[in-house]
Amino acid sequence: MRSKTKTLLVDIIAMLFAFVIFIVPFYFILQNSVKNRRDAGLMNLNLPDALHFENFTEVLSTNNFMLVRAFFNSAIITAGGIAVLVLVCSLGGYVLQRIGGKFMMSINFLILVGLMVPPAILPTIWVMQVIGVYRSLLGMILVEAALNIPFTTMLYRGYTASIPREIEEAAYVDGCNSTRLFAQIIFPLLLPVTATVIILSSVNIFNDFVNPLYFLPGSQYPTVQLTLYNFMGRFTNAWNLLFADVVLITIPPLLLFIFFNRKIVSGITAGAIKG
Repeated sequence: MRSKTKTLLVDIIAMLFAFVIFIVPFYFILQNSVKNRRDAGLMNLNLPDALHFENFTEVLSTNNFMLVRAFFNSAIITAGGIAVLVLVCSLGGYVLQRIGGKFMMSINFLILVGLMVPPAILPTIWVMQVIGVYRSLLGMILVEAALNIPFTTMLYRGYTASIPREIEEAAYVDGCNSTRLFAQIIFPLLLPVTATVIILSSVNIFNDFVNPLYFLPGSQYPTVQLTLYNFMGRFTNAWNLLFADVVLITIPPLLLFIFFNRKIVSGITAGAIKG
């Protein structure tokens, strides 16, 4: 009985802690997004006297509907990055798990290093300029994919360990070549972890602020996070519009997380346990 009481108490404390950490900041942003400029500048949790929903329409129409174009650019970068990640990391994780030897151990070590070492900004910009993809959507797709490759490869490698080798041996006996084996037999078995990769990478890439700031500067290809600068000036800030912008760009990843959070947990857990 005491054990159950302690467990219940711990759960209540954890829920209260989560409420303070996550719900209160979101409430602060939401209620300030419907205030006028003066009230939002006070930075308090008081309810507004009147709801100014026109803040959202003003945000959408600012700079010739820059936010709409930013949503389109972010969607392209997210979709392209995920496509590269799924193709490269599913193959890489499969090969790393199935083929042993010192060479593969070295490759695995380099991938683990990629999880710990931060990206070098200036050398990356130099490489992008050399190959002609700096300040382009293609270059941003490659950067986002490269930064997520180590973690994604580890997920695929762990999940591949759960696939019996007997399936591959039977396929080879039936005359199946390596390309057909992976495309028609192995990859369909990787769909659970692929769903996890798609969801996690979508939220990560769509919400990225720092990398587009460095590798996609300028107003030609804005991303959703960089539209926050539309309402921040040197001498004054339109906090109500800034918060309204935050609310709008939070909706897609929030919906994705709400509807697919079970797949995120199950995919990561399966890869960790079976690896």
